[in-house]
Amino acid sequence: MAVRVIEVAPFDLIVFGATGDLAHRKLLPALYHRDLDGQIPADARIVACSRRDMSDADYREFARQAISEHVSDIEDEALSRFIDRLSYVAVDAAGERGWSELASALAGREDVVRAFYLAVSPDFFGPICERIGAHGLTTELARVVIEKPIGKDGESARKVNAAIGAVFREDQIFRIDHYLGKETVQNLMALRFANALFEPLWNAAHIDHVQITVAEALGVEGRAGYYDTAGAMRDMVQNHILQLLCLVAMEPPESMDADSVRDEKLKVLKALRPMDADLAARTTVRGQYRAGASAGGAVPGYLEELDDPASQTETFVAVKAEIANWRWANVPFYLRTGKRLAARVSEIVVQFRPIPHSIFGEEAGAIPPNRLVIRLQPDEGVRMQVMIKDPGPGGMRLRQVPLDMSFAKAFAVRNPDAYERLIMDVIRGNQTLFMRRDEVEAAWAWVDPILQAWSTLKEAPKGYTSGTWGPSAAIALIERDGRTWFEDLI
Repeated sequence: MAVRVIEVAPFDLIVFGATGDLAHRKLLPALYHRDLDGQIPADARIVACSRRDMSDADYREFARQAISEHVSDIEDEALSRFIDRLSYVAVDAAGERGWSELASALAGREDVVRAFYLAVSPDFFGPICERIGAHGLTTELARVVIEKPIGKDGESARKVNAAIGAVFREDQIFRIDHYLGKETVQNLMALRFANALFEPLWNAAHIDHVQITVAEALGVEGRAGYYDTAGAMRDMVQNHILQLLCLVAMEPPESMDADSVRDEKLKVLKALRPMDADLAARTTVRGQYRAGASAGGAVPGYLEELDDPASQTETFVAVKAEIANWRWANVPFYLRTGKRLAARVSEIVVQFRPIPHSIFGEEAGAIPPNRLVIRLQPDEGVRMQVMIKDPGPGGMRLRQVPLDMSFAKAFAVRNPDAYERLIMDVIRGNQTLFMRRDEVEAAWAWVDPILQAWSTLKEAPKGYTSGTWGPSAAIALIERDGRTWFEDLI
């Protein structure tokens, strides 16, 4: 099946932090793939910026190695064409070195889209934007892209947003969450709003509960220093998981217009049941991984990787959240995320209510409720668990089987990385899959009381062995309600 590729307008993409891990693993491979597919116009340019002293040739070799390491379908001609787009300017994000040179490199291109991608620590968002403004680098077609985390709490997020907003208009600011660029996440919108099948059932009368799991098999790897200042709540729940919750729970937007979609997501965030200290103690679990085993063998615990035996940072979070509106009243949303878990998987499970009465008798067997399973990674796809008659004579025996749609099998094309879609949306000026300022601040307004409650309670994170599904308290959290995590589907 051929994929329709729509070329974007000419642009200059200026990447700060261009020698960092994000650029190496994600941005350069994503841009190469878009160039390979013919989506990037001939006169588009990519200007790499970092503090390191490098020549254009040095950076082009850096990019060539990054693409060779992370891309399997390299075509030499396309790679050479892409590499030729790259130039490099050494810029000090917190000082004045290199800014005049960057201004000279961009001069004369004020009539094309100019996108500044800040692939740097959030501490540099404000200083970089301030210097972009001071050196007159903004244009009517300028945009700025910032990565999470946006602040460490609501107050710091407001300061970050204010610093960026002093230079760029809100419609020029793209707060990126790569989970929203995944094909399956976008297909959740299509599943809900392009089919008449689900919307009549998408409410408390028919849905028992929802589970959202974002599990990683790896530990903190080389990010221990950053991670210990963030933890799983700030790193994953405040952004990725709450955004997935919003897409599951929101009302149908008026259109796919960016603000129509984001207005509905904001309503969900504001309807989340507020957490006080007592509720947080009963409906949240913090965990921290200990030494154990993974597919690669024995692995150390978090404290050993960090080399700090006193750290209280959580590497696992489970939360029972509730949305106080008519559609979702009394439908719990069970959220969990963690590192060094049993498998790498991101999945949304929508559990429907049991049938009210069985006509089949005991010999048919148990009739479990229907489940809709939306797999984000790996093996992206959608699976519906339904009941059928077991083939063969001898009575009515029922069993549950999946109606399974794997995207890899359904579409004989490479599944693009989320960054490929999102970077092109930045160039187009389409903000539908990006967070608005009030969304970010509403998410912090729900998360901040949980963090405060944990600080007040002063309980250490509960230990769990690497390679398991987290602390036993997370199992108790959901089983107290007569439910269970759906690890059998993973």
